[in-house]
Amino acid sequence: MGTGVIDRIVVRRAPGSRHRGWVVAGPLVLPCALGSTGITHDKREGDGATPAGTFRILGALWRADRGPRPALALPLSTIGPRDGWCDAPRDRNYNRPVRLPYPASAEEMRRADGLYDYVLDLSANRGPIRKGRGSAIFLHVAKPGFSATQGCVALEKAALRRLLPLIGRRTRVVVIG
Repeated sequence: MGTGVIDRIVVRRAPGSRHRGWVVAGPLVLPCALGSTGITHDKREGDGATPAGTFRILGALWRADRGPRPALALPLSTIGPRDGWCDAPRDRNYNRPVRLPYPASAEEMRRADGLYDYVLDLSANRGPIRKGRGSAIFLHVAKPGFSATQGCVALEKAALRRLLPLIGRRTRVVVIG
């Protein structure tokens, strides 16, 4: 592991709020947004919950037209105009990246709102993929005011850019429910 890379990022719900929390990563303590229904141990597609558990970071994505290449010790891919993520539980590509347009329901990765300018792909329901157990669980940029996500963990863009250099292949994201 490189200098400054951390082994663990801990995500906890903030007291008194279902969809706000804290990310603790080495010396950093950062506010975050969570799913609208909080953290769950029984994640279901569309439930608005952030899954509890320990997750590997499978890779990172970024919008090259929206910011500099992040310093990161993980595989990094650019997000193109036809990149999507299948969120249709009955589709064979459920919870996998796809090319748009796609015949089943798929989320657009090249978002106009900037939420996916920087994305960490978490291993939630990724191996093996279980139909209907949640898709596109990412660590990504938060909406202004940290409004709730659909199940992801979201940080302010500047905070996420501070976090990225601390992440390596052995880093795990631990969401405590």
